[in-house]
Amino acid sequence: MKQKIQLKHPAGKKAVSMDKLKYDTVKSYLLDNLKELGEASHTELLQQITEDFKADKVKFTGSVEWHMEWVKLDLEARKIIKRNTDKSPIKFSLNK
Repeated sequence: MKQKIQLKHPAGKKAVSMDKLKYDTVKSYLLDNLKELGEASHTELLQQITEDFKADKVKFTGSVEWHMEWVKLDLEARKIIKRNTDKSPIKFSLNK
């Protein structure tokens, strides 16, 4: 049986639970990209993570974008990353 993790939503809304292995994989790539890029939009993160998955031959079933969005919201709720709304498009960066 696959282990699940209950995610959090930054606005306190009901969040989903996700397969822990998928969560850890997406979280690792998302944080690595933010460390490298400094800040990035949703589209930039999705493009980079998708390219990294292909380059590293990561076998990922399901929508990368859906999983990335929920991991991003969870990390934001846990204050690991932050949403910079003063720019358009909205950018995300590591919380320092």
